[in-house]
Amino acid sequence: MQSKLPAVGTTIFTVMSKMAQDHGAINLSQGFPDFDCPARLRELVGRHLNGGRNQYPPMAGIPELREQIAVKVADLYGVNADPDQEVTVTSGATEALFDAVQACVGRGDEVIVFDPAYDSYGPAIELAGGKAVHIPLTLPDYAIDWNRVEAALTDRTRLIIINSPHNPCGAIIQYGDLEVLAGLVRDRDIRVLSDEVYEHMVFDGQRHHSVLSHPELRQRSFAVFSFGKTYHATGWKIAYCVAPPELTTEFRKVHQFVTFTTSSFVQYGLADFMRECPEHAVELPAFYQQKRDLFCRLIEGSRFQIRPSRGTYFQLADYAAISDRSDMDFVTWMTREKGVAAIPLSPFYEQAPDTRIIRFCFCKDDSTLEQAAEILCAL
Repeated sequence: MQSKLPAVGTTIFTVMSKMAQDHGAINLSQGFPDFDCPARLRELVGRHLNGGRNQYPPMAGIPELREQIAVKVADLYGVNADPDQEVTVTSGATEALFDAVQACVGRGDEVIVFDPAYDSYGPAIELAGGKAVHIPLTLPDYAIDWNRVEAALTDRTRLIIINSPHNPCGAIIQYGDLEVLAGLVRDRDIRVLSDEVYEHMVFDGQRHHSVLSHPELRQRSFAVFSFGKTYHATGWKIAYCVAPPELTTEFRKVHQFVTFTTSSFVQYGLADFMRECPEHAVELPAFYQQKRDLFCRLIEGSRFQIRPSRGTYFQLADYAAISDRSDMDFVTWMTREKGVAAIPLSPFYEQAPDTRIIRFCFCKDDSTLEQAAEILCAL
């Protein structure tokens, strides 16, 4: 059988997590916490699990959860999203991203992505019959070069994918970037897919600028968010997409034949928790900034060079003073021989630059970070 994705292998996150497990290494590679989600949330989900909420929920998500999502985006971004026509609950953000791409990209269409790009974008575009047009972010800040974007636009461009806060780099988009983007897509048949799963992890007094907060972009964008990231429950695989009615209609056509719907009792528990504990999301930036600051402080004495992450729970580190190995060789050596796993950046590029930069995940217990830092400082 001929492969539809001949160039695609096992995702780097799976590779590094397995390597960490096989060698007993501290896993600072894949982005999941080693601490649990809130006790009250677990209690609420368990209540619905044991209370009979175990059959198919509505395809778009239970009304109670979609209503709470609408309340949240109104409070944070000043957007009045219709829970029935503009909010869809999905089985993880990767599904939402896939659904959005399939909804608006056809054979021969072009999609602009920014490298280093999250690794699910490319395969989703390829399966839709489209072509990814890769534009590298500019170092050292991993900013978008909008002149290059304008030069890359053609009559075949159908979608631009943005990601802020950015995985794997921790960069954030400013409102001015959204203004420029709006000008570029104005009067063109181009949609925007905005990956905002780390929306609550923005540091140093900055704020997250959602595509929803820009009135013009709001009308042509899919915005994707993650409950798993926000509530320390990545294994639940639950997320949502907010988009105008026309786009949501096409999005749901795909969604209903990918997963159809998402675990019912988890949705009910999340709806209750959002209503009861809205402060959780508000307090999350300070929670993760403390972990970022701790990790950066702990490796100050190492030979890694760092610029503190502006968002997400990832921290980039330059290892050029330690080794001239490629990033994949370096993280393999570090995992197998030294006992700490990280993620190389090269798998996120179409053409990786000649740099020595890797990504650490700091959404870990403080004791885990301390143990890892002791090893890293000895390299």
